[in-house]
Amino acid sequence: MNWNRSDTAVVFIDPQNDVLSPTGINWAVTGASVTENNTVAHMLAIFEAAQASSFGMFISPHYFYPTDHRWLFNGALEADELRTGTFGRRGPLDLDGFLGSGADWLDDFKPYIEDPRTVVVSPHKVFGPQTNDLVLQLRKRRINRILLGGMLANMCVESHLRDLLEQGFEVYVVRDAIAGPRHPEWGDGYQAALVNYAFLAHGVVWTDDVVAAMRAATPPVAAGGTQ
Repeated sequence: MNWNRSDTAVVFIDPQNDVLSPTGINWAVTGASVTENNTVAHMLAIFEAAQASSFGMFISPHYFYPTDHRWLFNGALEADELRTGTFGRRGPLDLDGFLGSGADWLDDFKPYIEDPRTVVVSPHKVFGPQTNDLVLQLRKRRINRILLGGMLANMCVESHLRDLLEQGFEVYVVRDAIAGPRHPEWGDGYQAALVNYAFLAHGVVWTDDVVAAMRAATPPVAAGGTQ
């Protein structure tokens, strides 16, 4: 892998407590996959490498507000998220109760997400980026190649993958920087996603390879200096 920081960026989806933390609402169905994949540690490794090597970082979060509970129809997972209060916030401009909530970032991620260089886009509302400004933010920076990770493997990650491909991006999924739900009736979301990634993505890669490629990238030019 040979990536250029000028046109390559990390996109992490839903790096939030409700799906990645043992305290989260959905840990009963996501915990096994998160633990087996060592997802949090792998996401951290990519955050650290991207920050150190000056690769762009983009976060596509998922929030539900009280007005969303007045939707008149929902798919199975949407209905479950709204019923359980997953990613719930009091309003788009109201941070009361947000800190440490299920909608908040994992504490370990905050130094990277709160880095002024990191772009946190507006929230997606169902699964894909069609309802937020991710594509606009990427295009405005001439980002063409994406390293994709986060949650949930078969829902928001796969939906982002599909739309980004349709928008003309080159997308690589980091298979151990994601995880999926295991539902007693609906099945294993992570394994289902891996099948589709193999058909869809430009590559299905490992964290170690991503980190090595970032570290091997040509160092950025210092202000007023030369390489």
